[in-house]
Amino acid sequence: MSRRTFLKNGVAAAVLPLFGFQNMDRDHLGGLDHSRFNLNYAPHFGMFKSHAGEDLISQLDFMAEYGFKSFEDNEMRMRSKATQNQIAETIIKNGMTMGVFVGHKIYWDQPNLTNGNTDLRDEFLADIKSSIEVAKRVNAKWMTVVPGYVDLKLQEGYQTAHLIEALRRACDLLEPEGLVMVLEPLNPRDHAGQFLSKIPQAYEICRAVDSPSCKILFDIYHQQITEGNIIPNIDHSWSEIAYFQIGDNPGRNEPTTGELNYQNIFEHIHAKGYQGILGMEHGNSEGGKRGELAVIAAYRKVDNFL
Repeated sequence: MSRRTFLKNGVAAAVLPLFGFQNMDRDHLGGLDHSRFNLNYAPHFGMFKSHAGEDLISQLDFMAEYGFKSFEDNEMRMRSKATQNQIAETIIKNGMTMGVFVGHKIYWDQPNLTNGNTDLRDEFLADIKSSIEVAKRVNAKWMTVVPGYVDLKLQEGYQTAHLIEALRRACDLLEPEGLVMVLEPLNPRDHAGQFLSKIPQAYEICRAVDSPSCKILFDIYHQQITEGNIIPNIDHSWSEIAYFQIGDNPGRNEPTTGELNYQNIFEHIHAKGYQGILGMEHGNSEGGKRGELAVIAAYRKVDNFL
């Protein structure tokens, strides 16, 4: 049996503890498959720092070495221009793609795009303008947008209309640049009070905005908590989905650690012809090198559908 077949059968996840991989450094990881995955999974900074160290460039090199074609970074907008340029050079060198970054200030405890406040709307649009420059610098296409808190003084229809107006104005900025903001519904358990929580709601908003620059970020972890029915909801909202994020439930860790059948979900997404990125917006179920290797092995296992 070849090394690749051995790993694609999922055996690696079971044998990691037996071979003591948690004690190996990156020069002795010959037991892990380096080939690229069937789907385009994107780790984030910090996920492999026990092997690669704190240096961001070394972490990117490690991701590319072990088969990941993309990465995402929520904090990219806040990094220095010098760091952004260095990251851009590294992803080009490694043939990688930049995934999402957060495109604006998120309000976790008050309305900002739902109540019609023009000052907050203008602040949002200014953030989008600055994020366009970041996107150009790091060769990114997508930026995450979270509309903010529910306004308890307004009925939902008014809030939806205010949000659509703000998003249409943002699209006026994004469309000429070929960039896309992706709306992320968040689950009410981890993010109580956020206006956008369900995929049908995001679908309705995107259809109303009616722009190629306003699409859905389908975070499978959030939606398993909020409404479940993952594969049918993917099908219903397919025309408006531009990006996926991943996390198993409970725990928000790598696939195979919770209740979701990620192999079936990924096979379904692949069969629909998805060519985009699936962001690994989750933690590691175990710490240190052992946990990092478990993440890689888990993705090798669930990516085994061809």
